Amino acid sequence: MPRDLSYGQKKIVDRYYRNIDSIVQQKLTEAVSELAMEPAPTKANRLWKSVAAALAKTDADPARVARLVESRDVPALARLVGELSR
Repeated sequence: MPRDLSYGQKKIVDRYYRNIDSIVQQKLTEAVSELAMEPAPTKANRLWKSVAAALAKTDADPARVARLVESRDVPALARLVGELSR
């Protein structure tokens, strides 16, 4: 059973959803940077999963996202993130 949120909590939740686009953009930009540094395989797997989840929240073509995540092409990911930021 959900409890009621306080006034301050409601403001935080409202700001989060109002800024979700910039939050997702920031997460994707950070992921591109980390993936470009060639992390350990386990960290790379975790990063690609978070990239897939973040891209699902954008208006990117799902088929393109699936191909990109499957191929793990960091330069193509960087291009897509750049396109989404425009």
